[in-house]
Amino acid sequence: MSAPEITARIERLFVYPIKSCAGVELPEAVLTETGLDLDRAWMAVDETGAFVTQRELPRMALVRPQLKFHEVVLRAPGMLALHLLIDAVEEPARVRIWGDEVSAYDMGPIAAQWFSDFLGRKLRLVRFDPDHRRLSSPKWTGDVEALNQFSDGFPLLVASQASLDLLNEKLAAAGHAPVGMERFRPNIVLSGLQAHDEDRVAMFEVAAEAPVRLRPVKPCGRCPIPDIDPATAQSDPAVSATLRTYRSNELLNGGLSFGM
Repeated sequence: MSAPEITARIERLFVYPIKSCAGVELPEAVLTETGLDLDRAWMAVDETGAFVTQRELPRMALVRPQLKFHEVVLRAPGMLALHLLIDAVEEPARVRIWGDEVSAYDMGPIAAQWFSDFLGRKLRLVRFDPDHRRLSSPKWTGDVEALNQFSDGFPLLVASQASLDLLNEKLAAAGHAPVGMERFRPNIVLSGLQAHDEDRVAMFEVAAEAPVRLRPVKPCGRCPIPDIDPATAQSDPAVSATLRTYRSNELLNGGLSFGM
């Protein structure tokens, strides 16, 4: 018996040009082999070349990018805007993200100083080298070579609005304020599904000018980043505590999941 088909709508699209900084909501996006165009194309690294995120530097949530034609403009409280030309890079670099050593390009001393000043730690900003092939985990993708840039693991993250609505119902029942989808940093937000139906979809077929088929392979395990308020960079454990009551995932050895 074939699996039933369900219809959903792409409600929102997000890219996160700088890994672990704020996202940009778009009316439309270009899908490339590494995910949505410009998603996680840049990343902040420390003096050793290791990536940094909101996990250790929650104020990264306050760095807000804006895409403007040929440049990305970064703004943060108390800082002058930083303008990055999309196609401009400086010296080649080797950086580390999780267990991968990746080819990249340094974005120069001005960008480095901007991030260092705002985040209070000596940092560099790098751009992913498009000639580098960083593969998602074959444990989950099987024989498919899924490329990504500086994402934690996979080219795309999909979540449904119904999943967020259910979480907010549970937060309200526990006396907590609702949260926005921005906390979960998805690329594609779907409407028309039941809560967490995205966990059970074998294949997404997108009605577009050219056929697009997306196969979700791994539940998105959740670290403490969803506990960080993107408007203030303050952390509150309510989100993780609430997810823990109903979103433990056996595929992740009991870890919390939200989205695919």
